[in-house]
Amino acid sequence: MDLPIYQIDAFTDRAFAGNPAAVMPLDAWLPDAVMQKIAAENNLAETAFFVPKGDDFHIRWFTPTVEIELCGHATLASAYVVTRFLEPQRQSMKFDSLSGPLIVARDGERLVLDFPRLGHKPADEKIDAVAACLSHRPRSVFDSADYIAYFAVFDDEATVRHIVPDMLAMSKLDKDIVVTARGDEADFVSRLFAPLHGIPEDPVTGSTHCVLTPYWAERLGKTRMHARQVSARGGDLWVELQPERVVMAGYGVCVLKGTMTV
Repeated sequence: MDLPIYQIDAFTDRAFAGNPAAVMPLDAWLPDAVMQKIAAENNLAETAFFVPKGDDFHIRWFTPTVEIELCGHATLASAYVVTRFLEPQRQSMKFDSLSGPLIVARDGERLVLDFPRLGHKPADEKIDAVAACLSHRPRSVFDSADYIAYFAVFDDEATVRHIVPDMLAMSKLDKDIVVTARGDEADFVSRLFAPLHGIPEDPVTGSTHCVLTPYWAERLGKTRMHARQVSARGGDLWVELQPERVVMAGYGVCVLKGTMTV
């Protein structure tokens, strides 16, 4: 059978930047093994699949190797497909997911994601293990019980940009690693190395900002911030901390429309 497929560059307003996600709208779920094979074939950080659920949708995300519980950029990409191609007049939608309901609304050309706020705590006991995986030593490390990575904090953006990860060392760690610092132009910057999830470096990661936004809001004394992920492709998010949620906004660009024969 032929299935529709789109590739959207998320959290960017220009092609070939941001984080590319494959999006496949379905009438009904395919077997899990088939969706995992499709994601491996696409070989992108995430492939999003969604099916109708009443007036809204149920969404799932797969990396090339595993299904994950939360993904920001592929949710934005899915909402982009809904609002640009499937239902152009639609202004908002709800995606049910393994992380609960996720609301996405249009704000001009941007899409605004309503995501869960995830807690964090110091993890100084992990600093040596995390430092052994990176070319630079962080000044502190924190952790979230609800997230896949440790968060390593550095003094400046330049250091974050120049970090080289040791993927072999990271394969022995029990979590992936986010590196972050105050930004030069943006309020804060980050990168995500996720080899344990089949992604050496994720270009732009919405879900990390569910933890980064509360962390940097405390340190910068503001609830609305401009965040930038400083991977090679790069991308921008506009985030807002709310009592129980994190709101993040960004742009998307379609670079591919077609069909996949399965």
